[in-house]
Amino acid sequence: MTLHVQEYGSGHPLIILHGLFGSLDNWHTLSKIFSESFRVFAIDQRNHGHSPHSDVFTYDALAEDLREFLDDRELKTAHVLGHSLGGKTAMQFALTFSDRVSKLVVVDMAPRAYPPVHDEIFDAMLPLDLSTYSSRQQVDEAMAKKIQDLPTRQFLMKNLGRDESGGFRWKVNLEAIRRNYDEITRAIESEGTFTKPTLFVRGERSGYVRDSDVPGIRKLFPQAEILGLDTGHWIHAEAPQAFSRLVLEFLKRT
Repeated sequence: MTLHVQEYGSGHPLIILHGLFGSLDNWHTLSKIFSESFRVFAIDQRNHGHSPHSDVFTYDALAEDLREFLDDRELKTAHVLGHSLGGKTAMQFALTFSDRVSKLVVVDMAPRAYPPVHDEIFDAMLPLDLSTYSSRQQVDEAMAKKIQDLPTRQFLMKNLGRDESGGFRWKVNLEAIRRNYDEITRAIESEGTFTKPTLFVRGERSGYVRDSDVPGIRKLFPQAEILGLDTGHWIHAEAPQAFSRLVLEFLKRT
């Protein structure tokens, strides 16, 4: 699995992993900020962005993709930062390949299981016959029948691309993600722990990381610091300056 990557800057490696239905493009601004101090690799996870599609979509597979990436780039260790789905991938990777992670940053995600909350998105995107649409506006109008929230549609529309014939296609592998949705929402479990420095950044208005999640976080990540910002789930987009300051202070700390 050769993942699509955008590289920035120089220094100790920092890997950035996007969330569900996202891509490395969502992290371009923050990647440039972090690249002033680190060698940043923003990655499209499998079934997203420009990375290959696969019927296999598990956290074990996503963690193995990351190990292969480090090996291919001859990177012994790296800081790893993940948001949402990418946060769970980062947790799985740190627990499985702890010797390859210097510091871990998890953005608005806990290791617990989550309820299914994306049915509306699947219902809006999967039934669309994209060959019948001639403009992005038409696709957006069709999605609006199921998803009224404009920012959500704008985010999802970033997955709309063109195929070789010039027609529309979804960059994200919707079918595989839907089939593996139970795997995506499951808890991250491990008999071991990740004992290196770890930062959890939670959006105080999102509900993704609750006070009740703290014991579970500290069980797997005993050195975890848990800090909050006054945002929803998209912390890096809603408060990029405050978020980048927290992350850089943590990563630069000796």
